[in-house]
Amino acid sequence: MNKKLAAIPKFRSESTEADWWASPAGRAFVKQKSADARSQGSKIGGSRLVARLNKKSSVQIAIRLPETDLAQARKIAERKGIGYQTLLKMLVREGLVRESRRA
Repeated sequence: MNKKLAAIPKFRSESTEADWWASPAGRAFVKQKSADARSQGSKIGGSRLVARLNKKSSVQIAIRLPETDLAQARKIAERKGIGYQTLLKMLVREGLVRESRRA
């Protein structure tokens, strides 16, 4: 029995998109699409947000984080179904946007 998946909704902001992908509906969508792609022998791409975060125009840096923070980031990222580095990039971006609004 195949469940019919809802289409990806239109998002007003990156924040609402991130919330949707982290929601049960978004995670179910990703799991189903990944399962469909695996069954067809192909690989599926990520969301537009993740694609923008992973652009080649990014600069590689090194940053030291406490082990506990990194462990927590990995747990959260696993729960959301994304990589921990992608999660950290999203959090940095959200923090920068928030701080720039304060200035």
